[in-house]
Amino acid sequence: MKKRNFTALLLVAAMALGLLAGCGQSNTGGDNTAAPSASGEKATVKIGYVNWAEGIAMTNLVKAILEDKMGYTVETTMTDAAPLFASLASGGTDVFLDAWLPVTHKSYIDKYGDKLEDLGINYENARIGLVVPSYMDISSIEDLNDQKDSFDGTIVGIDSGAGIMSTTDTAIQEYGLDYELMPGSGPTMTAALKKAIDAQKPIVVTGWTPHWMFARWDLKFLDDPKSVYGDAEYIHTMARKDFSTDMPEVADFLKKFSMTDDQLGDLMGAISDADDKDPSEVAETWMNSHEDLVNSWLTAES
Repeated sequence: MKKRNFTALLLVAAMALGLLAGCGQSNTGGDNTAAPSASGEKATVKIGYVNWAEGIAMTNLVKAILEDKMGYTVETTMTDAAPLFASLASGGTDVFLDAWLPVTHKSYIDKYGDKLEDLGINYENARIGLVVPSYMDISSIEDLNDQKDSFDGTIVGIDSGAGIMSTTDTAIQEYGLDYELMPGSGPTMTAALKKAIDAQKPIVVTGWTPHWMFARWDLKFLDDPKSVYGDAEYIHTMARKDFSTDMPEVADFLKKFSMTDDQLGDLMGAISDADDKDPSEVAETWMNSHEDLVNSWLTAES
């Protein structure tokens, strides 16, 4: 009997402690705050990104806002575009801030679109194509074969799963280019570009805006008369299916999150210039110096 009474007392004490812990948990969100876990903590937001300048910048900024301003825990994972879209579709990743539409990532939307949620456009007038230094005497993709020897018959690309790489494969076929597309990554592409520009040598790369390289160097897109690369694109924030239902507060913020060319360019430049700092530190500093902008994304609609 004594043993049973003692056990009952322990259960009562545990329940009391649990209630106290729940009462002590602060709520930094509004009425649409995501449901807390059993421990009273907000759910973890899982953000995937690709090693592209604009994606690194936006992901780290959103991470800083979610953690510092909204009280969430954020996990970020870098991978290639193909496995990232697959993870979004399967629910392993919550959010991807760097989906290019209607051209670059069309194949992934065709494949996984019914398992994704589009939270809207976060950047307008994006563009992809083939880029050369402005000192190069060439203006169109159609002229590349005439200067094949100058470029060593090579187009310097990024990660093989990127949409711009498959589009460039199409451009090589459409224009009949006798060129090899060399895969790599965003950083290896810009490193090769810097090396060529420092030596004033020819180079052609897969390029896009927004990107800090256009602020650092004098570059130009090659004309694309066949419109293989399309016109201006839009960067969308994509989420897994039912994300808005599961995390309505986060979804509401992400639906409002968007950046102008000057804002994103400034953030990307700050991250690129801060070689000795983690991008998350730079993004947090940028966030703190742009309070009005950040607050506009967090203000609840009346």
